[in-house]
Amino acid sequence: MMKQSGILDRVKRIGILASYNGSGFQIIKKACDELILDAQVVVLVSNNSNAKALETAEQMQIPNFIINSKRYPDENIDEKIAKLFKEFNCDYIFCSGYMKIIGSKLISSFEEKIINTHPALLPSKYGGKGMYGRFVHEAIIKNKEKKSGVTIHFVNEKYDDGKIILKKELELSSDETVDTLENRIKDLESVAIIEAFKKLLA
Repeated sequence: MMKQSGILDRVKRIGILASYNGSGFQIIKKACDELILDAQVVVLVSNNSNAKALETAEQMQIPNFIINSKRYPDENIDEKIAKLFKEFNCDYIFCSGYMKIIGSKLISSFEEKIINTHPALLPSKYGGKGMYGRFVHEAIIKNKEKKSGVTIHFVNEKYDDGKIILKKELELSSDETVDTLENRIKDLESVAIIEAFKKLLA
């Protein structure tokens, strides 16, 4: 059950990094609101001033910030983001389609606290630089793989290389297309994100 804020408040606090729509962010926020997760989303940061996630956060009355090198050309962006998440006392950070490399300062400040979701099974050739979103599904269909899935993992300084929190698999049908696979993975991802946070919060 969600606890009242105050000195004894141990509800975990989640910060979000998002570059575009932030669908994973909305999944987490809904789960928190419905008390499925004993946590709260407390802040959202985007590198993209046009990100729909900023608008969504504003509507939900969640503090949101644009932090990128255009706005802060003379500052260490990673360090600035880490400082902000610390100010909001974040226990975990979730990457909801965040399309920037996360540097050493932020990683060291939140070691095994930054969580990413990947639309394929890791470790595999479907992870790493350039392997994100639809590109992953296109490669899997092209190579006629029999299965795919979702991997929730911690972020380290290498692409898709951090410690795995959980994986969920699905079998590809004989007539699978990029579009059908993309939709099925999105559905699976929404389940996997909540399961991963339940595991972490426990």
